[in-house]
Amino acid sequence: MRERTDQLRKAGPAAVRASPAAAFLARRGRGLLIALVAAAFMTAVGALGSYSMPLPVRAAYWFSLMLIGAACGEVASTLVERGGWMEEHPFLRGLAIAAGLTVPVTVIVWAMTTFVFEGSRPSLPRLLWLAAPTFLITSAMTALNYATERRPRETHAAPEGAAPPRFLDRLPAKLRGAAVFAVEAEDHYLRLHTSKGQDLILMRLADAVTELEGVEGAQTHRSWWVARSAVADARRGDGRATLILQDGAEVPVSRTYAKALREAGWF
Repeated sequence: MRERTDQLRKAGPAAVRASPAAAFLARRGRGLLIALVAAAFMTAVGALGSYSMPLPVRAAYWFSLMLIGAACGEVASTLVERGGWMEEHPFLRGLAIAAGLTVPVTVIVWAMTTFVFEGSRPSLPRLLWLAAPTFLITSAMTALNYATERRPRETHAAPEGAAPPRFLDRLPAKLRGAAVFAVEAEDHYLRLHTSKGQDLILMRLADAVTELEGVEGAQTHRSWWVARSAVADARRGDGRATLILQDGAEVPVSRTYAKALREAGWF
């Protein structure tokens, strides 16, 4: 197992040394940064009539809204991607996320504007009026996030002397000591592709990828994570790419991630 770990460290270009916590922050930090930049812009221009507010109040208003919206966006994105909806159609997936965000964010905007800043009574027509500009803003924010995030979720080789990836402790007894080639989502289970064969465990793919930090690899599709050293060959056809693993398994590459993986030299 030690020899296999050394091989994984040497495979491919030099890997970024990252802990699971750092990987999580890297994934979420981009969305947070976009929300903060958008809040600063909205504050500066006094968007949606907020220019009449004093600057400190306007800043508090927009920064609060954008941070709440970012949190709602994370929930909406997780729900849509967990269901595997429209994996090959990022535009429709983004539209679904923006539409799902519009309802709760519109209510939040309406409540903050009505009760906090205007002190007026709630009005259904005003709530409906806010829906259109809120949808435009959530669509723009979703588009920005997708434009800057169209990369596969990656794991990185561990630094010398680091503890083995936590995921290895989850391997069934018959697979202990095996090299993990790939992890495939099947409903609520994960199919493990290893040098000692296959087996199923009950776990979410997103959690598995987090625990696989320490092995160089990437999520090639919503249902697959692959170790880079496990790729034996690749095939392209009909505008799609397929990775062939050492055990003969064929792994689809999502169009969403194809460009980034190709540029990284995966195929």
